[in-house]
Amino acid sequence: MQWRDWRRWLDGLSVVVLLAYGWLAWSVQTGTTAIDPVYADLRARGVLRVAVDAGYRPFVEERGGRLVGFDIDLITALANELGFEVVFVRSGFDALYDQLTSRQADLIASALPYAPEQGYRARFSQPYFDGGLMLLTRNDSTIADLADLRGQRIGVVLGSEGDALAYRFAQTTPLHRYTADEAAPLIEALQRGEVDAIILDHVTALGALATGDLRIATALSYEPYVLVMPASAFQLESEINRALDRLKEQGVLHELQRRWMLKGE
Repeated sequence: MQWRDWRRWLDGLSVVVLLAYGWLAWSVQTGTTAIDPVYADLRARGVLRVAVDAGYRPFVEERGGRLVGFDIDLITALANELGFEVVFVRSGFDALYDQLTSRQADLIASALPYAPEQGYRARFSQPYFDGGLMLLTRNDSTIADLADLRGQRIGVVLGSEGDALAYRFAQTTPLHRYTADEAAPLIEALQRGEVDAIILDHVTALGALATGDLRIATALSYEPYVLVMPASAFQLESEINRALDRLKEQGVLHELQRRWMLKGE
């Protein structure tokens, strides 16, 4: 074959490849073909199967034989946005990812932090909640961040991530560290003025705000909670993210946070 023929053949192949990519992008955007096998099965079935571990209040727990919580209400709203029914698949925490790889579930919703090390078998939605550490003070306090804790009294739950953070900070900044076995005594001590600030996870911190005389001064760490789906479910990921955006715009996530964390249902 002469060079001119080779060039004509390569030009033709390039056109075919470009057309193929164009068709692929168009088909995904318009939904005319389901090249994501998970999403294809989901649309054919009409039922979103969601793996949950009923062991982390207020996200998922069992009451009177039924599942309730932030994640349960979130998934119910998501399924409604997407036009699917929803079935919750109960699972132990350690088996949640196995539910995806064994095709027993299409999604995990169980207050799971983003875990890039699981990327070989899963993909993740955009974050829907930050479970990181928060610095709480009284409403009349001038404390705004860790730098303001020099010489102050700070309360932490013994052995918690907040305890470890305060311990590291105390190596370079003088402060008085107070510990308790759980959050409730620390919250009471802060309200009575016996400590100047406390470090709690975001869920517990929001519950503490229900007293009305405390505030979150600043976030100290970031731990995004995400929804998890099989690695091949790129189309489902896109649909889930779009639905989450709509729920945020509608104020649904804020209302769920108020209902399950501020009011403590």
